[in-house]
Amino acid sequence: QVQLVESGGGLVQAGGSLRLSCAVSGTIFSINAMGWYRQAPGKQRELVATITTATVPTYADSVKGRASISKDNIKNTVYLQMNSLKPDDTAIYYCNVKSRDSDWREIDFWGQGTQVTVSS
Repeated sequence: QVQLVESGGGLVQAGGSLRLSCAVSGTIFSINAMGWYRQAPGKQRELVATITTATVPTYADSVKGRASISKDNIKNTVYLQMNSLKPDDTAIYYCNVKSRDSDWREIDFWGQGTQVTVSS
């Protein structure tokens, strides 16, 4: 049973910072990438940042220069550091793992989400 458990969300003032963590447990055959998505009220879920197994990061334009994604392979944890937060960053943030099973089929795993609220 694969589980992704996020933590670190909360209420922060505009200009502040947060560090989100996502601990991954269980057996995954082959991980391609780990990342963070977010969904604001009334909007579709969108990519925030991903990091490949080769530690190559990708960022959404809206967070470039303000976000940093990293991972700890020993702890099986992925982090998202967000600085200079804006009210537009308010959303539920979801951890994601993109993987393949032993038949090389793509499988996405998702966390339950953590709320980030940025007050102006």
